[in-house]
Amino acid sequence: MSTFLSLKGFSDSDWGTCPDTRRSTTSFCFFLGNSLINWKSKKQTIVFRSSSKTKYRALAQATCEGQWLLYLLQGFQISHSSPIIIYYDNKSAMHIAANLVFHERIKHVKIDCHVVRDKVQADILHLLLITTKVQVSDILTKPFHPGPFNTLQNKLGMLNLRGC
Repeated sequence: MSTFLSLKGFSDSDWGTCPDTRRSTTSFCFFLGNSLINWKSKKQTIVFRSSSKTKYRALAQATCEGQWLLYLLQGFQISHSSPIIIYYDNKSAMHIAANLVFHERIKHVKIDCHVVRDKVQADILHLLLITTKVQVSDILTKPFHPGPFNTLQNKLGMLNLRGC
């Protein structure tokens, strides 16, 4: 009996929240089945004037990371025949991935646009829109009150090992 393990990710960014540089922070996390296997939070190197561009840059970075994880699974001879699912909470970024004409307005992120679009068209990647309330990668970019923080922490499957 074989077990199917799906690779799914969550990708997001804040927008210009660094008070000194106004750079945004990109975050993503990936699960294999229900297990968190990869995560990242990093300040972007470019200041964007649009939240959609910031979020699309985060999506492109998550796309590349997801592709790398697929290569890693292949290296371990673990079959993964279904597309990677990346959950996202920005409609504008979803439209950029689906519409080449829209890309003309954002030439400086054009390569990112093609990276994501190529993976979607090759059926390596599926993008699914979710609400911000369930965007688990937000825990890596935004401050939260204890209630929402604990909810997201539980969704990541993180345990407090203090006192063990």
